[in-house]
Amino acid sequence: MKFSILIANYNNGKFFKKCYDSIIAQTYDNWEVIILDDASTDDSLEIIKKIIGDDNRFKIYQNEENSGVGITKSKLIELANGDICGFVDPDDAVVHNALLSSINIFKKDKEVVLTYSKYMKCDENLEMIEVPKLAKQVPNNDPYFFNCPVRIVHFVNFRKDIYNQTEKMNTVMKIAEDQDLYLKMYEKGKVQFIDEANYFYRTHSGGISQNDNRPASREYFAKVIFNAMKRRNLKTINGKPIPKEYTTSTEIYSLLEYQNSITYRIKGKLRIFLQQVFS
Repeated sequence: MKFSILIANYNNGKFFKKCYDSIIAQTYDNWEVIILDDASTDDSLEIIKKIIGDDNRFKIYQNEENSGVGITKSKLIELANGDICGFVDPDDAVVHNALLSSINIFKKDKEVVLTYSKYMKCDENLEMIEVPKLAKQVPNNDPYFFNCPVRIVHFVNFRKDIYNQTEKMNTVMKIAEDQDLYLKMYEKGKVQFIDEANYFYRTHSGGISQNDNRPASREYFAKVIFNAMKRRNLKTINGKPIPKEYTTSTEIYSLLEYQNSITYRIKGKLRIFLQQVFS
């Protein structure tokens, strides 16, 4: 089972060495790396090519013009030759057994279409600050699951053949394109949480997701959720009608407020427990 590590780069060549070191240190050795540079304006390509050298496990491509994360990640998946795909940002890194932990699950259970783990939030030097408590197993086969609040986080990997059965990556998205992908995959089979911190997530001033874009992220995520509701042919959420057209993020999030109740959370934990016992 081949693993395709997908790297979308834009001006992050200066951080790539630790990413590279973490990849070549993997205990699972059947992998390839596909790198697509989104028309960087710095010397990223030169730095990355020098680090990689003549290692033919790494393949480098370049967009002719800056295209954005949606288009770039979509192209990366199309370029992948592996059975399993996983995105790693060039300024981040993975632990040495990250691929193996995921591959073992895919080999064991054919119904699993996506795996995810915990991650380590790190400083600019990739030194760990904390392991956020966001990630945990979510209930499978629930049409009302929208990963809100977020539970599926780094390190996320998925079956490419199942991805090809979805509407695929939304190429117009600039933010929350990953959440859109996760929900599309969720609709095709089981997702499995790996209770390990397998990803080093670097925080620095140049990071796209760390800029002042929280309002935009909230808006994009709401659109992702709305699109999932429509894909699943849902008409109501907890007795409330789903709007026929997207208007505001507030309207979408208000439909999910009931999921914050203690009763709902207890039922969710019970469902996950039963899911794990009888799976």
